[in-house]
Amino acid sequence: MNSFFSVIKLGLGYNGTSHLNPTGLPPTSSAERSLPMSSPAHPPIVLAFAATDPTGGAGIQADLLTLSSMGCHGLSVVTAITVQDTAGVEDVQAIESDWVVDQARLVLEDMQVAAFKIGLVGSIENIAAIAEVVSDYPDVPLIFDPVLASGRGDELANEEMISTMRELLLPQTTILTPNSREARHLAQADGEDEEELALSGCADKLLGLGCEFVLITGTHENTPQVVNTLYGPEGVVRTDSWERLPGNYHGSGCTLAAAIAATLANGLELPEAVREAQEYTWQTLNAGFRPGMGQYLPDRFFWAREMDDSGAA
Repeated sequence: MNSFFSVIKLGLGYNGTSHLNPTGLPPTSSAERSLPMSSPAHPPIVLAFAATDPTGGAGIQADLLTLSSMGCHGLSVVTAITVQDTAGVEDVQAIESDWVVDQARLVLEDMQVAAFKIGLVGSIENIAAIAEVVSDYPDVPLIFDPVLASGRGDELANEEMISTMRELLLPQTTILTPNSREARHLAQADGEDEEELALSGCADKLLGLGCEFVLITGTHENTPQVVNTLYGPEGVVRTDSWERLPGNYHGSGCTLAAAIAATLANGLELPEAVREAQEYTWQTLNAGFRPGMGQYLPDRFFWAREMDDSGAA
Protein backbone atom coordinates (compact mmCIF):
# COMPACT_ATOMS: atom_id res chain seq x y z
CA MET A 1 0.00 0.00 0.00
CA ASN A 2 1.96 3.01 -1.26
CA SER A 3 0.43 5.87 0.68
CA PHE A 4 1.02 8.21 3.60
CA PHE A 5 -0.58 6.03 6.24
CA SER A 6 1.22 2.89 5.05
CA VAL A 7 4.21 4.40 6.86
CA ILE A 8 2.30 3.97 10.10
CA LYS A 9 2.18 0.22 9.54
CA LEU A 10 5.98 0.16 9.69
CA GLY A 11 6.09 2.12 12.94
CA LEU A 12 6.10 5.87 13.45
CA GLY A 13 9.25 7.92 13.91
CA TYR A 14 9.59 11.67 14.12
CA ASN A 15 12.30 14.10 13.16
CA GLY A 16 13.04 17.56 14.45
CA THR A 17 10.57 19.22 12.07
CA SER A 18 7.67 17.24 13.54
CA HIS A 19 6.98 15.55 10.19
CA LEU A 20 6.92 11.82 9.67
CA ASN A 21 10.35 10.25 9.48
CA PRO A 22 10.73 9.45 5.77
CA THR A 23 12.20 6.05 6.59
CA GLY A 24 8.97 5.08 8.29
CA LEU A 25 10.98 3.33 10.97
CA PRO A 26 10.77 3.92 14.72
CA PRO A 27 13.70 5.55 16.57
CA THR A 28 16.59 3.14 16.97
CA SER A 29 19.00 4.70 19.44
CA SER A 30 18.35 4.96 23.16
CA ALA A 31 18.72 8.75 22.88
CA GLU A 32 16.02 8.87 20.23
CA ARG A 33 13.73 6.64 22.29
CA SER A 34 14.02 8.81 25.41
CA LEU A 35 13.88 12.35 24.12
CA PRO A 36 13.42 15.03 26.78
CA MET A 37 10.07 16.79 26.93
CA SER A 38 11.68 20.03 25.74
CA SER A 39 12.84 18.41 22.50
CA PRO A 40 11.12 19.56 19.29
CA ALA A 41 11.04 15.96 18.10
CA HIS A 42 7.41 15.18 18.84
CA PRO A 43 4.29 14.32 16.87
CA PRO A 44 2.51 17.19 15.10
CA ILE A 45 -0.17 18.65 17.37
CA VAL A 46 -3.74 19.26 16.17
CA LEU A 47 -6.44 21.03 18.17
CA ALA A 48 -9.99 19.81 17.58
CA PHE A 49 -13.12 21.73 18.55
CA ALA A 50 -16.05 19.30 18.70
CA ALA A 51 -18.84 17.75 20.76
CA THR A 52 -18.59 14.52 22.69
CA ASP A 53 -20.05 11.28 21.36
CA PRO A 54 -20.57 8.50 23.93
CA THR A 55 -20.39 5.86 21.17
CA GLY A 56 -16.90 6.89 20.10
CA GLY A 57 -18.10 6.89 16.52
CA ALA A 58 -18.14 10.61 15.85
CA GLY A 59 -17.31 13.90 17.53
CA ILE A 60 -14.24 14.59 19.61
CA GLN A 61 -13.64 10.88 20.20
CA ALA A 62 -13.51 10.25 16.45
CA ASP A 63 -11.12 13.16 16.01
CA LEU A 64 -8.70 11.93 18.65
CA LEU A 65 -8.78 8.34 17.37
CA THR A 66 -8.11 9.50 13.81
CA LEU A 67 -5.34 11.92 14.76
CA SER A 68 -3.62 9.27 16.86
CA SER A 69 -3.93 6.67 14.13
CA MET A 70 -2.29 9.06 11.67
CA GLY A 71 0.65 9.96 13.85
CA CYS A 72 -0.52 13.19 15.49
CA HIS A 73 -1.13 14.27 19.05
CA GLY A 74 -4.68 15.54 19.46
CA LEU A 75 -5.79 18.36 21.74
CA SER A 76 -9.51 18.60 22.43
CA VAL A 77 -11.83 21.50 23.17
CA VAL A 78 -15.33 20.27 24.00
CA THR A 79 -18.08 22.45 22.49
CA ALA A 80 -21.10 20.38 23.52
CA ILE A 81 -22.16 17.20 25.27
CA THR A 82 -24.47 14.86 23.38
CA VAL A 83 -26.84 12.07 24.32
CA GLN A 84 -26.71 9.61 21.44
CA ASP A 85 -26.23 6.04 20.34
CA THR A 86 -25.34 4.51 17.00
CA ALA A 87 -28.88 5.15 15.73
CA GLY A 88 -29.04 8.90 16.30
CA VAL A 89 -28.73 11.97 18.53
CA GLU A 90 -31.28 12.35 21.31
CA ASP A 91 -30.09 15.60 22.90
CA VAL A 92 -27.32 18.21 22.78
CA GLN A 93 -26.13 20.46 25.59
CA ALA A 94 -23.82 23.25 24.43
CA ILE A 95 -20.88 24.17 26.63
CA GLU A 96 -20.79 27.82 27.72
CA SER A 97 -18.72 29.84 25.27
CA ASP A 98 -16.44 31.17 28.02
CA TRP A 99 -15.50 27.59 28.81
CA VAL A 100 -14.78 26.92 25.13
CA VAL A 101 -12.46 29.94 25.00
CA ASP A 102 -10.73 29.03 28.28
CA GLN A 103 -10.16 25.42 27.19
CA ALA A 104 -8.56 26.58 23.97
CA ARG A 105 -6.54 29.53 25.25
CA LEU A 106 -4.83 27.60 28.02
CA VAL A 107 -3.54 24.77 25.82
CA LEU A 108 -2.60 27.17 23.00
CA GLU A 109 -0.46 29.18 25.41
CA ASP A 110 1.27 25.95 26.39
CA MET A 111 1.66 24.11 23.07
CA GLN A 112 2.16 24.97 19.42
CA VAL A 113 -0.40 23.46 17.05
CA ALA A 114 0.05 22.53 13.41
CA ALA A 115 -3.68 22.54 12.48
CA PHE A 116 -7.16 23.29 13.78
CA LYS A 117 -10.16 21.06 13.13
CA ILE A 118 -13.74 22.20 13.82
CA GLY A 119 -16.76 19.91 14.02
CA LEU A 120 -20.06 20.37 15.82
CA VAL A 121 -20.05 23.82 17.46
CA GLY A 122 -23.14 23.67 19.67
CA SER A 123 -24.29 27.30 19.66
CA ILE A 124 -24.01 30.71 18.02
CA GLU A 125 -21.97 31.90 21.00
CA ASN A 126 -19.52 29.04 20.48
CA ILE A 127 -19.14 29.90 16.80
CA ALA A 128 -18.18 33.44 17.74
CA ALA A 129 -15.85 32.19 20.48
CA ILE A 130 -14.04 29.73 18.19
CA ALA A 131 -13.78 32.34 15.42
CA GLU A 132 -12.14 34.74 17.87
CA VAL A 133 -9.63 32.14 19.07
CA VAL A 134 -8.53 30.91 15.63
CA SER A 135 -8.26 34.47 14.29
CA ASP A 136 -5.14 34.84 16.44
CA TYR A 137 -3.46 32.02 14.46
CA PRO A 138 -3.94 32.96 10.78
CA ASP A 139 -1.01 30.83 9.62
CA VAL A 140 -2.38 27.61 11.13
CA PRO A 141 -4.53 25.59 8.66
CA LEU A 142 -8.18 25.36 9.68
CA ILE A 143 -10.24 22.35 8.60
CA PHE A 144 -13.96 22.88 9.10
CA ASP A 145 -16.45 20.01 8.97
CA PRO A 146 -19.83 21.83 9.05
CA VAL A 147 -21.94 19.41 11.09
CA LEU A 148 -25.53 20.48 10.40
CA ALA A 149 -27.40 17.22 11.09
CA SER A 150 -26.78 13.68 12.28
CA GLY A 151 -26.76 10.76 9.86
CA ARG A 152 -30.35 10.07 10.88
CA GLY A 153 -31.32 13.66 10.10
CA ASP A 154 -31.42 15.11 13.64
CA GLU A 155 -30.90 18.89 13.36
CA LEU A 156 -27.64 20.00 14.97
CA ALA A 157 -27.43 23.57 13.64
CA ASN A 158 -30.32 26.01 13.09
CA GLU A 159 -30.49 28.70 10.40
CA GLU A 160 -29.10 31.40 12.68
CA MET A 161 -26.11 29.23 13.49
CA ILE A 162 -25.56 28.47 9.81
CA SER A 163 -25.66 32.18 8.99
CA THR A 164 -23.08 32.85 11.70
CA MET A 165 -20.84 30.08 10.35
CA ARG A 166 -20.94 31.76 6.94
CA GLU A 167 -20.05 35.11 8.44
CA LEU A 168 -17.39 34.21 11.03
CA LEU A 169 -15.88 30.80 10.28
CA LEU A 170 -15.90 30.35 6.52
CA PRO A 171 -13.67 33.40 5.88
CA GLN A 172 -11.01 31.80 8.10
CA THR A 173 -11.34 28.25 6.72
CA THR A 174 -8.48 26.65 4.83
CA ILE A 175 -10.62 23.73 3.69
CA LEU A 176 -14.34 23.14 4.20
CA THR A 177 -15.49 19.50 4.06
CA PRO A 178 -19.28 19.37 3.61
CA ASN A 179 -21.20 16.45 2.19
CA SER A 180 -23.43 17.37 -0.74
CA ARG A 181 -26.45 18.09 1.46
CA GLU A 182 -24.44 20.37 3.74
CA ALA A 183 -22.87 22.13 0.76
CA ARG A 184 -26.27 22.90 -0.74
CA HIS A 185 -27.64 24.10 2.60
CA LEU A 186 -24.67 26.35 3.31
CA ALA A 187 -24.75 27.82 -0.19
CA GLN A 188 -28.52 28.23 -0.39
CA ALA A 189 -29.79 31.78 -0.78
CA ASP A 190 -33.26 33.03 0.11
CA GLY A 191 -35.83 31.67 -2.31
CA GLU A 192 -33.53 29.04 -3.82
CA ASP A 193 -34.44 25.35 -3.93
CA GLU A 194 -31.35 23.67 -2.52
CA GLU A 195 -32.19 20.38 -4.24
CA GLU A 196 -31.70 22.10 -7.59
CA LEU A 197 -28.32 23.63 -6.77
CA ALA A 198 -25.40 22.19 -8.74
CA LEU A 199 -22.51 21.20 -6.53
CA SER A 200 -20.04 23.18 -8.61
CA GLY A 201 -22.18 26.26 -8.08
CA CYS A 202 -22.32 25.56 -4.35
CA ALA A 203 -18.52 25.36 -4.27
CA ASP A 204 -18.25 28.70 -6.06
CA LYS A 205 -20.54 30.33 -3.51
CA LEU A 206 -18.68 28.84 -0.55
CA LEU A 207 -15.34 29.92 -1.98
CA GLY A 208 -16.85 33.36 -2.45
CA LEU A 209 -17.61 33.44 1.28
CA GLY A 210 -13.90 33.14 2.03
CA CYS A 211 -12.94 29.45 2.12
CA GLU A 212 -9.63 28.71 0.43
CA PHE A 213 -10.72 25.22 -0.64
CA VAL A 214 -13.93 23.20 -0.52
CA LEU A 215 -14.06 19.39 -0.60
CA ILE A 216 -17.61 18.24 -1.36
CA THR A 217 -18.20 14.57 -0.68
CA GLY A 218 -20.72 12.59 -2.69
CA THR A 219 -21.91 9.98 -0.22
CA HIS A 220 -25.51 11.23 -0.45
CA GLU A 221 -25.55 11.51 -4.24
CA ASN A 222 -27.24 8.91 -6.43
CA THR A 223 -24.08 7.74 -8.21
CA PRO A 224 -22.59 4.24 -8.65
CA GLN A 225 -19.40 5.37 -6.94
CA VAL A 226 -18.84 8.00 -4.27
CA VAL A 227 -17.30 10.99 -6.04
CA ASN A 228 -15.50 13.60 -3.95
CA THR A 229 -14.42 16.85 -5.59
CA LEU A 230 -11.91 19.39 -4.29
CA TYR A 231 -12.49 22.95 -5.46
CA GLY A 232 -10.09 25.85 -5.21
CA PRO A 233 -9.85 29.43 -6.47
CA GLU A 234 -9.18 28.24 -10.03
CA GLY A 235 -11.94 25.61 -10.08
CA VAL A 236 -11.65 21.83 -9.70
CA VAL A 237 -8.35 20.82 -8.11
CA ARG A 238 -8.96 17.08 -8.06
CA THR A 239 -11.76 14.54 -8.28
CA ASP A 240 -11.54 11.15 -6.59
CA SER A 241 -13.92 8.21 -6.93
CA TRP A 242 -14.42 5.49 -4.32
CA GLU A 243 -16.28 2.21 -4.23
CA ARG A 244 -19.67 2.77 -2.63
CA LEU A 245 -19.79 0.54 0.43
CA PRO A 246 -23.00 -1.04 1.74
CA GLY A 247 -24.46 0.11 5.03
CA ASN A 248 -24.64 3.45 6.82
CA TYR A 249 -21.71 4.85 8.76
CA HIS A 250 -21.52 7.01 11.88
CA GLY A 251 -18.57 9.41 11.95
CA SER A 252 -17.28 9.26 8.39
CA GLY A 253 -17.29 13.05 8.01
CA CYS A 254 -15.46 13.56 11.31
CA THR A 255 -12.89 10.97 10.27
CA LEU A 256 -12.25 12.58 6.88
CA ALA A 257 -11.85 16.11 8.27
CA ALA A 258 -9.58 14.94 11.10
CA ALA A 259 -7.54 12.91 8.61
CA ILE A 260 -7.04 16.00 6.44
CA ALA A 261 -5.92 17.90 9.54
CA ALA A 262 -3.45 15.09 10.28
CA THR A 263 -1.99 14.94 6.77
CA LEU A 264 -1.63 18.72 6.63
CA ALA A 265 -0.04 18.76 10.07
CA ASN A 266 2.42 16.13 8.85
CA GLY A 267 3.55 18.42 6.05
CA LEU A 268 1.71 17.25 2.94
CA GLU A 269 0.56 19.82 0.40
CA LEU A 270 -3.20 20.28 0.42
CA PRO A 271 -4.20 18.34 -2.75
CA GLU A 272 -2.11 15.34 -1.70
CA ALA A 273 -3.25 15.67 1.92
CA VAL A 274 -6.85 15.47 0.73
CA ARG A 275 -6.15 12.41 -1.41
CA GLU A 276 -4.38 10.54 1.39
CA ALA A 277 -7.08 11.45 3.91
CA GLN A 278 -9.76 10.07 1.59
CA GLU A 279 -7.81 6.84 1.16
CA TYR A 280 -7.47 6.48 4.93
CA THR A 281 -11.16 7.23 5.51
CA TRP A 282 -12.31 4.73 2.88
CA GLN A 283 -10.15 2.06 4.50
CA THR A 284 -11.68 2.80 7.92
CA LEU A 285 -15.16 2.41 6.44
CA ASN A 286 -14.26 -0.74 4.53
CA ALA A 287 -13.10 -2.21 7.85
CA GLY A 288 -16.11 -0.76 9.69
CA PHE A 289 -17.98 -2.70 12.35
CA ARG A 290 -21.48 -2.59 13.85
CA PRO A 291 -21.23 -2.77 17.64
CA GLY A 292 -24.81 -1.65 18.32
CA MET A 293 -28.22 -1.65 16.69
CA GLY A 294 -27.66 1.40 14.51
CA GLN A 295 -24.98 2.51 12.07
CA TYR A 296 -21.56 1.04 11.42
CA LEU A 297 -18.53 2.73 12.98
CA PRO A 298 -15.25 3.32 11.12
CA ASP A 299 -12.30 1.28 12.33
CA ARG A 300 -9.62 3.96 12.60
CA PHE A 301 -6.99 1.42 13.58
CA PHE A 302 -7.74 -1.03 10.78
CA TRP A 303 -4.05 -1.13 9.90
CA ALA A 304 -3.12 -2.41 13.38
CA ARG A 305 -5.54 -5.30 13.04
CA GLU A 306 -4.23 -6.02 9.55
CA MET A 307 -0.76 -6.31 11.08
CA ASP A 308 -2.06 -8.68 13.75
CA ASP A 309 -3.77 -10.83 11.15
CA SER A 310 -0.62 -11.05 9.06
CA GLY A 311 1.48 -12.00 12.08
CA ALA A 312 3.57 -8.85 11.90
CA ALA A 313 5.11 -7.42 15.02
